[in-house]
Amino acid sequence: MFLRRLQEGLLTRSATKTSNYTFCVEALYSDRRTPDADSYTLAFIAFGVAYANASSTRDYIAELLKKTSGQDYHSRLEICGHDYLRAVSKLEEACNDLNSETFFGLAKLADVASKASDHCQDAFRGISSPPLGSRNGDLKRLCEIGAVIAKLFTGSS
Repeated sequence: MFLRRLQEGLLTRSATKTSNYTFCVEALYSDRRTPDADSYTLAFIAFGVAYANASSTRDYIAELLKKTSGQDYHSRLEICGHDYLRAVSKLEEACNDLNSETFFGLAKLADVASKASDHCQDAFRGISSPPLGSRNGDLKRLCEIGAVIAKLFTGSS
């Protein structure tokens, strides 16, 4: 019981350091391991959810590229495709770092992946309803969660 409260406290402390507490809790609880997760497992969950999101968006962009005929729109999607390849790569690197218990680069890797979503969003500047707006926002928030949890290992605030 004490350990369970300690673990719930870890989740609450982490979630309060993000820009969207509810999104953080919902994202982490999408994995059934969360209720019993220690900081190490929570980091795996956070980076795993971000990786899955980025991979799904990368695949979605590939499908959009197949269906798009307008050159301007196609060019913007290609930019996002490259951005999401980078995000997936950096999040995969973060997961590999966790596997080797290398923690100091995790927050930076999350930041690079987050910036990739920002760059994709910028590619659609001037478009009233960017096709990847919510996906970009989700990845940005998921990367923020990963960065917050990564700081548990490095003592950064």
